[in-house]
Amino acid sequence: MKRFLFLIAGVIFVFTSCKKADYQKVTHDPELYRVTVKKLNDIVLENNFPPVIASRNYVYANIAAYEVIAAGDPTHYRSLAGQIKHLPAMPQPDKGKEIDFQFASLLSFCIVGNAVTFPEGSMSVYVDELKQKAKDAGMPSDVFKNTVAYSDTVAKSIMKWSKKDHYAQTRSASKYTVVRKDGRWIPTPPMYAQALEPHWGEIRTMVLDSASQIPAPEPPPYNMTDKNSVFYKSVMYVKGKVDSLTEDQTHMADFWDDNAFKLNVIGHASFATKKFGPAGHWMNIAGIGSAMTKADFNTTVAAYTKASIALFDAFINCWYVKYKANSVRPETVINKLIDPDWKPHIQTPPFPEYISGHAVISAAAAETLTDSYGDNKAYTDSSESEFGIPARSFKSFRAAAQEAAISRVYGGIHYKIACDIGNANGRQIGDLVNKKLQLKIK
Repeated sequence: MKRFLFLIAGVIFVFTSCKKADYQKVTHDPELYRVTVKKLNDIVLENNFPPVIASRNYVYANIAAYEVIAAGDPTHYRSLAGQIKHLPAMPQPDKGKEIDFQFASLLSFCIVGNAVTFPEGSMSVYVDELKQKAKDAGMPSDVFKNTVAYSDTVAKSIMKWSKKDHYAQTRSASKYTVVRKDGRWIPTPPMYAQALEPHWGEIRTMVLDSASQIPAPEPPPYNMTDKNSVFYKSVMYVKGKVDSLTEDQTHMADFWDDNAFKLNVIGHASFATKKFGPAGHWMNIAGIGSAMTKADFNTTVAAYTKASIALFDAFINCWYVKYKANSVRPETVINKLIDPDWKPHIQTPPFPEYISGHAVISAAAAETLTDSYGDNKAYTDSSESEFGIPARSFKSFRAAAQEAAISRVYGGIHYKIACDIGNANGRQIGDLVNKKLQLKIK
């Protein structure tokens, strides 16, 4: 009889273990996290979030996901609480309750993603689909209940923390005052939009001590009377490049355009086209890195999280520099003094020129992805194909960041010096994030 009971117990153990393995094959698949981040990316695109705000959408959602992973696997991952000095300790799971931490990570990402985007509930249908997927895969009801409850708890803590980053205060801050003086930024065609987020440098940083921690040298002084001046040569370099773009340079400029809202004007008619912004592009690249290296779920979440933190701090630093320098765009100078009909290859965005945002944020993200996935990881980026732009291949994440920087010169919207210094600053920011945030316990 004892032998029979032992045999029955063994069968039950094997059966339950198989059931557990079955549902975890679904909920622990890193592809599911990549798809979830892309879902938020699509919502950001459809609802026209400007680049800097988009970086905020991604960073809080990813941190929520990561904190769940760190709580579930403290042997291999450290919480960001204390590493990000103002992030409070997260609620810890009840040791007596079984939780699927990977699935809780997905849910926390979505809850926070819902909270920091609009319209409210944008990810609700997707969350319902995720929950049904877990149930269909055989997740036990008690595990499902515990997992949902824990994800809610962590997400609430992250949302409470996010509300102290000074974002709400900047919604009612004073608008940028346009001063029509040589060398200063003024709105550009065809939208002539007001300056975008002039107070973003006041947002609370994650790793940087302040927005000004990584300084940038003063831009070359405005001088269009001396043809030997750095500024004059910089203007003419941009014009010359745009006027003689090669096929590859054109592709490069289009590939890294990442204009979240482009206004197209044809005669008296106008319409807008949308793409994901630069932060969204680098979130896609983080996903490519995960798939390419066959990273597991936890490694994937950690890589996205560190990249999103670098993007967030890089935008804050860059915007601080931009509105301190208030530098004029090439289009303004060329139209006024050289050729009134000249147009850049891509549309000039509505904020000051120096330094290049693409250069800063791309280099910062590339440093963290290099740290997460390895150096000299060649890859092909096809994430722009949904907008009809062919893929490009790169020898490494750093090579992609360098190309993203110079593409802004080919696009006609930045001087080369703004791209070079931006790339250097971004690398410093990414390096700082790598040194200060030790996510994985080696």
